[in-house]
Amino acid sequence: MAARELLGGGAAMGGAMGGPAMAAPKQARNGAVGTRAIPQQVAVAPGAAPVQPLRPYPRYRVSVSEYVDFHRQGFLIVRGLVPPEDVAELVAHTEDLMHGRLAVPGLEPPPPDATPRELERRYLRIHMLHRVLEVHERFLLHPRVLDVLEALIGPDVMAMQSMLFLKFPGGEGQGYHQDSYYIPTVPDTLCGAWLAVDRADEENGGMWFTPGSQHEPIYPTAGRERQNHGDAIGDLPTVDHVSDTDDTVNTLSRVAAKYAGREVPAVMEPGDVAFFGGHVLHRSHRNRSADRFRRSFVGHYANARSYTRWGYGEGDGDGTNDRQILARGWTHLPFGQPRFGTACAANTPSLRGPAAPGGAPMMANMADGDMLATAPMDMARTDPASHDHDA
Repeated sequence: MAARELLGGGAAMGGAMGGPAMAAPKQARNGAVGTRAIPQQVAVAPGAAPVQPLRPYPRYRVSVSEYVDFHRQGFLIVRGLVPPEDVAELVAHTEDLMHGRLAVPGLEPPPPDATPRELERRYLRIHMLHRVLEVHERFLLHPRVLDVLEALIGPDVMAMQSMLFLKFPGGEGQGYHQDSYYIPTVPDTLCGAWLAVDRADEENGGMWFTPGSQHEPIYPTAGRERQNHGDAIGDLPTVDHVSDTDDTVNTLSRVAAKYAGREVPAVMEPGDVAFFGGHVLHRSHRNRSADRFRRSFVGHYANARSYTRWGYGEGDGDGTNDRQILARGWTHLPFGQPRFGTACAANTPSLRGPAAPGGAPMMANMADGDMLATAPMDMARTDPASHDHDA
């Protein structure tokens, strides 16, 4: 029984590996402005699912050194960001999913005569389950993950894609690629968040990043030259077989060769989260272990003020910002509501942006000693033209 990669929700990251499409219902739409705080009782848009209260999480404050590391390396690993009890929930969920104990819209139930080995090797990864399962929406909008994203790409954050990796022993890896190739945003602010469910290391097919490559442009394949501003770079070559694990075929390896000796493995424990920009070259190898899975939950996000047509063709209309969830902050663009009512900016009517009725001042990330903090923007302090120089 061959393992499959299931895709849902349009042009998904990692499309080079292919697989049958998973039907997913449309995400609810709402063009209203959003919010930043998460109270226990909030109003919701007409037709939206009731807001689900979240258990309290201690807010994670990103340090200045972490912020610098993210931009210097192209990625940042935050250790123990997601609590053990949350990771345990994902472990139990993946066990139910792999063994067919959970009915999922769009996924075929396993054959009744399947062996345990066959059950565990049915799926390599599944995309966009946050549109059909509450638990995936909740982890895509996990407050601790959003705390970090606020500092790295925010404070306005939209949640775009979810992926569940179930890399079994012997499971294939994915060759060099850049995520912004698959999910374009303008301006390009894409950021992935890779949550380790199992320990991930060199033996069981963990992630590898190439520091410094985040400064590279997005290299297009033939026919996609005008995406991600590539047409403005006169000598930008096209590449072939992106994501292929064979470096002799995947010509992004020629770009990676400029950083020879700099590629590093992301050794991670359950609950660690790797944040990585959309340009950084990264890959994974085959799971070479005899009996260790490498499960992970991955979300992709961008600044909520970036425009995207990712997923175009799913329904009517040209833009697809209204299919993405406003996770934190506010935006002038349309946005979607979470289908299962997970509390987030899209359904929480407090601390609205300046264009909303009764809106608060624009929010910004500022250094506060050795830490970063989100605070109202003080125009009298930040705009020299507004200063009273005589005083």
